[in-house]
Amino acid sequence: MAREQGRKVIARNRRARHDYAIGDTVEAGLVLTGTEVKSLRAGRASLADGFAQISDGEVWLHNVHIPEYTQGTWTNHDVRRTRKLLLHRKEIDKLSQQTAEQGLTLVPLELYFKDGKAKVELGLGRGKRTYDKRHDLAARDAAREVDRALRRRR
Repeated sequence: MAREQGRKVIARNRRARHDYAIGDTVEAGLVLTGTEVKSLRAGRASLADGFAQISDGEVWLHNVHIPEYTQGTWTNHDVRRTRKLLLHRKEIDKLSQQTAEQGLTLVPLELYFKDGKAKVELGLGRGKRTYDKRHDLAARDAAREVDRALRRRR
């Protein structure tokens, strides 16, 4: 059987870009059990309440919902268990420094398979205030109106 090529997106966290101003992003591998991989291959996961945390020099992913594998038996996994992320030491040190000094949060943005391996894209985000969210919505609406006006003129 041929190896998987390319990138297959499983889940996106659309809410993250609304609630956080995302700066840098980093790609990390996931430590998963067999039934978690099978459930992800079926395309089922939710990043809605997820966040990453650095503790004891390791990065952990919390509150990511990967449902139980339907054909699984007693070997099925816990749905919202804490999962370890795989990053290089330099990346972990850089992320821990930025989260500690600048008050940023590690937010999962996407969960995907890349060349057959499960990956998660983490973003360094600063929480938006409600007036920031309203300002972004107003700017998006204004840009939409300008596009409509230009299309009407043509």
